[in-house]
Amino acid sequence: MAATKVQGAKVLLVDDDASLLKLLAIRIESKGYEVTTCESGLTALQILKSQVFDAVITDLRMDEMDGMALHRQLQSRYPALPVIMMTAHGSIPDAVEATKQGIFAFITKPVDKDELFDSLAKAIEIHGVNADEAAPKSNIVTRSGAMLHLLEQVKLLGPTQVNVLISGASGTGKELLAQAIHQHSHVSGGPFVAINCGAVPGELLESELFGHKKGSFTGAIKDHQGLFQQAEGGTLFLDEIGDMPLNLQVKLLRVLQEKTIRPVGFQEEIAIDVRIVSATHKNLPEAILNQQFREDLYYRLNVVNLKLPPLCERREDISLLAQHFSASIAKRMKQTEKHFASDAMHALVRYDWPGNIRQLQNVVEQVVALTPSDVISEHLVLAALNSNETNVEPLSLNDAKKEFERDYVINTLKMAGGNVAEGAKLAKRNRSDFYKLIKKHNIDVDNLG
Repeated sequence: MAATKVQGAKVLLVDDDASLLKLLAIRIESKGYEVTTCESGLTALQILKSQVFDAVITDLRMDEMDGMALHRQLQSRYPALPVIMMTAHGSIPDAVEATKQGIFAFITKPVDKDELFDSLAKAIEIHGVNADEAAPKSNIVTRSGAMLHLLEQVKLLGPTQVNVLISGASGTGKELLAQAIHQHSHVSGGPFVAINCGAVPGELLESELFGHKKGSFTGAIKDHQGLFQQAEGGTLFLDEIGDMPLNLQVKLLRVLQEKTIRPVGFQEEIAIDVRIVSATHKNLPEAILNQQFREDLYYRLNVVNLKLPPLCERREDISLLAQHFSASIAKRMKQTEKHFASDAMHALVRYDWPGNIRQLQNVVEQVVALTPSDVISEHLVLAALNSNETNVEPLSLNDAKKEFERDYVINTLKMAGGNVAEGAKLAKRNRSDFYKLIKKHNIDVDNLG
């Protein structure tokens, strides 16, 4: 294995024997790896929430959570992460059982350093070095361990031909993940075409997907090329596939089986070469039980399932995303970028975000538009979050600006003890302009409440 492959590879080392942990870390670091150590499986899971690793080396016998229990958690959360198991109680049955459960390698104590280095090198060679190579090919902004491992899976899946089903709540970024799969695939040079199956009426969806011939139905005034043909040599992303009518599910299943389509009004079949990635926020197994989704289509689409976590489970990304959205707005509007005050950012991170990333983006758009200075305050963030939780008709942007401006002047005057000159200084406005704002909003300086 080339040294450059090892360079920068990150290893998480887990053992409740502190002295052995230190010794093994020194040995592994001597080979060019970056090593993080911890003394329990529970601590390891916490670390993995915020960091990405290329391999885990863990002891089998540990208190609270043993190595196999840790591996089961890792296999569920980070299936692409290789695990090397160590034990002083090694036996052939243990090794066989560990291999069956997906352990990359099983090493007995006292650890043979050459065997350990060989297993570690093979693990890195097979699985690659962390997610740094995946990130540049993705528009996904993240530092979340769960998301970075998801991108590792994307990197592995990209070159394959398998159909991928992305599941996750609305607003979690399913289309961005689909684009990442496309960008890592062998058809990345081809088109990426997306359609929301729930946003197109059922009677029009067939024509949108497969196309139609002029005169095939009322309003078909010319031939129309469907999205399957538009995506030829690339990827077709079927978002909210769970909302597709049952009659179209039958036709889609046939397309997946035969690799051909028949536009509405055509007699002949047209061969297609398109990769399918689909997504849904619905529970499709439950929909199958309720006879709302075809089981055979589900298994065709769900060769590999990628589950996107809700934003409340990747809180380490909230501040990163909020500032990213603010920077994007500044670039689009050709304005100075606005930053969040520390208590404002804390308010964002504490919030549970039922609408996920889409809701966060909307809130950032709102507070950036309403902030007169370069720093976004906690007060404005809390007001935006509160308005997002109500079902009342939202204010127009002009009315919201007026309301914020009045509140801002009143709060500034309160901070200045009712002194207009001092309030003008705090607002960084000249006294004349500040007086005009007071008059504009009919503010009684002597009775601020």
